[in-house]
Parts: sequence; structure tokens; C-alpha cells
Amino acid sequence: MGSGRDSITYKDAGVDIDAGDALVERIAPFARKTARAGTDAALGGFGGLFDLKAAGFKDPLLVASTDGIGTKVKLAIEAKRFDTIGQDLVAMCVNDIVVQGAEPLFFLDYYATAALNVSEAAQVIEGIARACKACGCALIGGETAEMPGLYAKGDFDLAGFAVGAVERDAVLPKMQTMQAGDVLIGVASSGIHSNGYSLVRTILKARNLSLAAPFANASLGEVLLTPTILYVKSALSAVAAGGVKGLAHITGGGVTGNLPRVLPKGLDAAVELLAWKLPPVFAWVASEAGLAESEMLETFNCGIGLVAVVDANATQSVIAAFGHAGENAFPIGALIANDSAEPQVRYSGHLV
Repeated sequence: MGSGRDSITYKDAGVDIDAGDALVERIAPFARKTARAGTDAALGGFGGLFDLKAAGFKDPLLVASTDGIGTKVKLAIEAKRFDTIGQDLVAMCVNDIVVQGAEPLFFLDYYATAALNVSEAAQVIEGIARACKACGCALIGGETAEMPGLYAKGDFDLAGFAVGAVERDAVLPKMQTMQAGDVLIGVASSGIHSNGYSLVRTILKARNLSLAAPFANASLGEVLLTPTILYVKSALSAVAAGGVKGLAHITGGGVTGNLPRVLPKGLDAAVELLAWKLPPVFAWVASEAGLAESEMLETFNCGIGLVAVVDANATQSVIAAFGHAGENAFPIGALIANDSAEPQVRYSGHLV
């Protein structure tokens, strides 16, 4: 019903429904490739269904996680590279699930922007689908939102939501079984992963550095956009090997802030910093920002993306399980008694 005034359409307001439909059509084949037992990975319904019984669980607990990748998105926009951050998004969610001993089952994404660029959005979501397939997690739905006026032109943001399941008697951490002498196994990271990028971007701006600048046989942008490792397959293999009592995903807060979260009162983590070599990108951050070693360890993963707490007798079998799954794992310390105080990390040696 008209009013005699010039009409204003939804597209005039900055929202292009046709572009959204085109995006769904483009990404649907990638989502279908993530199908697994329990779901058909179909898109387009009002909600996604998952059948736990069909997935083989008998007495499961559900584990849920939601996360984003922070201002790493801004680096991807500035570098015009959109094929890697989908893996970052999936990894930040599923890695938090697997450290509870759970298998990620399904994933949903949220992509919000000022105006939808179908090509860019498709690259991001196709990356999400590839990462989901790599860790056996079905991409069963998502939301693409155009919000002109809320986001600046060319900007977008991401959020991810993952749900997993674990049999009731297999939940991690098993704090009641931990004791002094249990070994800490570090699993190498691929770089900065997805935490600390506000500081990284501040360094780039303060030093007037280009993402195209050469760095470690690549460009600075390529190194900084290296995606977060998906630890799902390797961590589940390590748990299956036996002897794993706890797993910590090392994100914002570094080893200092994350490892104590899986430890009981009465035990500290004694970590030997000489057990691994600080990757060049962290040495660059420390040098450019003038950060002390303690600040680095409280802010970045510093080359350790995952830590396993393991029975000493299972050390080699767990390291071998990570290795067979393609990850570099090695002892970095042990648990020590602390007179029933809250757990903390005690470091020896220095990052080199």
C-alpha cells in the first residue's frame, strides 16, 4: 500500500537479500561435505538437528563453546586474504571442546558486515567448512547479517559456536588423579594463533610496518595470518593412548593463565622454558613492543598451543600419539606440590 512518497526498499537501506541467497547457494556444497554420523549437514532450515544416538554415544554429556578471532579479522581485511581465518574461528571453538575430552559434533557460524561481499564471505565460510571437515565436525548452519551503520564499509566480524559430546566417565580434566610427578607435554603452536592481535596491530601502526614486508622467508602478513592449529584429531588420539589426565588450550593469558585452569589445589606446574625455542614471530613481538618475558608468557602462547598433563609412565606413548597425528609434542615440565594453595605456573630458565 503506497503513501504517495518515493519508496524506500530494503536494498536502499543497505541490505541485499539477493546477495545473501547467492552466498548460501555458493557455500551449501562445502557444508554438505562436512556431513557426519548424526546429521545430514543441510542448510536452509530454521535450526540444525543432531542425533547423538546415531553418532554412537551411550551416556554423553554435551560440551559447548563460543568464540571469535578478535582483531585478527582486521589484518585479514587489510591483507585482503580471507581463506585462513575460517580455520582460526573453528579452532578457537573446537580446541576448547576437545580439552574437555569431548569430540566436536557440529558448528555454526555468525558473519556480520556492513554490506555483504559474496566473494569475501564465501572464502571465509568455505574455510570454516574445510576446518570443520578436518576435525570431523559438521557445519549445520549459520547466520549472515548485513548491518549498515553498525559496521564501517569493508569491515566484518565473526563468531563461532560449537557443540561436542563426551561419555560421562571420560570428561577431562581428571583433577582427582593428578599428582606430583605427572609430566607436562607441550604441543607446538603454528604461531600467534588468534590472541594478542590488538597488540600486534598497535606495533604495526607504531612502527609504520607493511604487511607486505619480508619476514622469515614469507611476508609479515602471511606469518601473522598463519591459522590456528586444529588440535582435535591429535588430542583425541593422545587421550585414546591412555594416561592423559588433563588438557589446556593455550589462548589469551598464555601458559601462565590457562594451564592452572586444569590443575587442582595443591599442585603447581613447573615449566622449563628451555624445553623449546621461541618462534621468530614471538621474538619479533617482544623486541618491537619491548615486552618482558613475564608479559610475553601472560599474553601469548609463545610457541605452545596445547599442554597435556600426563601420567609419567605414559609420556612416550602420548608424545607418539601426537606425532602420528602430525603435531610436534615434547616434555616441558612436571607437576609439583604446593601446600594446598591455588595452582600456578612456576618457570625455570628463559625463553630463547
